Amino acid sequence: MKEYLPETPESFDRDKLTEVVERLIDTNRDAEEGYRDAADHIHDPQLSYYFSEQSGQRARFAADLQAELHRIGKWEQTRQGSVGGTLQRIGFDVKRVLGGGDQAILQAVEAGEDRGRNAYQEALQARLPFEVIATIRSQAQVVFAAHHHARTLRDRRKAA
Repeated sequence: MKEYLPETPESFDRDKLTEVVERLIDTNRDAEEGYRDAADHIHDPQLSYYFSEQSGQRARFAADLQAELHRIGKWEQTRQGSVGGTLQRIGFDVKRVLGGGDQAILQAVEAGEDRGRNAYQEALQARLPFEVIATIRSQAQVVFAAHHHARTLRDRRKAA
C-alpha cells in the first residue's frame, strides 16, 4: 500500500481532499446510526453496551473529520450518512422483524464494518496532507479492529 504525503498545502487537490473526507464522514455517520440501531435491538446487554460505545466513537470520528474540512476552509455541512447505509439499515430491520434476531444484527454490523474498512483503505491511498492522513490512519486502525471484532462476534454466534 503506497501512500503519498504532499509537502505543502499547494501540492494536494482540495476537491479530492474534500471528496475523500466527506465520504469518510458519511461512512462514520452510517456506522454511528447502524451501531445505535444494533444497540437498541440486540438482546445481549454486553453487546448493546459495546455497540453504543462504537456508535459514540464513530460520531467522534465524523466530528474530527469535519474539523479537518473546516481547517481547510470548507464550511458547508456534509450529508448525514449515505443512501446505501440507510438502505442497509432498512434491510436489517426487515430481517430482524422476520425473525433474524441477534444473528441478523451481527450480520448487519459486520456488513457495515465491511463498508467502513473499504472506505478507509481507499482513503489511505489518496494523496492528502500529512495531518489529514495521520487522522485517517489513526481512525482506520480502530475501524479495522472493529471489523475484525464484528466478524468474530458473528462467527461465534453462528457456531453456537
